[in-house]
Amino acid sequence: MIILVTGGARSGKSSFAERLCMSKSHEAVYVATAQAFDDEMKERIALHKLQRNQANYSWRNVEEPFQLVKLLSDMRENSQSDDAPTVLVDCLTLWLSNILLSYEGQEDMQEKVKAEILCLVDQAQQYPGHLIMVTNEVGSGIVPEYPLGRMYRDLAGYMNQAISRSSSEVFLVTAGIPIELKSREYRI
Repeated sequence: MIILVTGGARSGKSSFAERLCMSKSHEAVYVATAQAFDDEMKERIALHKLQRNQANYSWRNVEEPFQLVKLLSDMRENSQSDDAPTVLVDCLTLWLSNILLSYEGQEDMQEKVKAEILCLVDQAQQYPGHLIMVTNEVGSGIVPEYPLGRMYRDLAGYMNQAISRSSSEVFLVTAGIPIELKSREYRI
């Protein structure tokens, strides 16, 4: 079961996703996609780890900035449907940024990134346990000034739509308040 949690920066989506994860099982795998390139980011990551450790919950932390598809595939192959661990991925938009920059300057880079997104959707659909994925809603801001920024924004929208189509539940978190969207979807 895929559950997507989206919202703006500092909206409370990660905190909500962690609480949601805790409500689904007594332990989970926390997949972090961030990379610590500077001291401020190192401090952020350390604070998040500390907060998770203080939550009185059994998290197994995995840092995977690029190989999210392979990680999900390996986890699926190493478990049965009734014992697949609950997984929280935080966050898809950082993973997308990592993937996009790994293809920077290559011919057809946008198509290559879209192919990676579709592989992720496929693996997520095959995952036998609860899979909670956090992403950022990046399309509500200003139009980025540079082509790479516009490509990132467009790919993030593409990714979020592709994941949400396969999700059982989709939550939008604003000001710390989660609203479930999928059940309210207007269908034509």
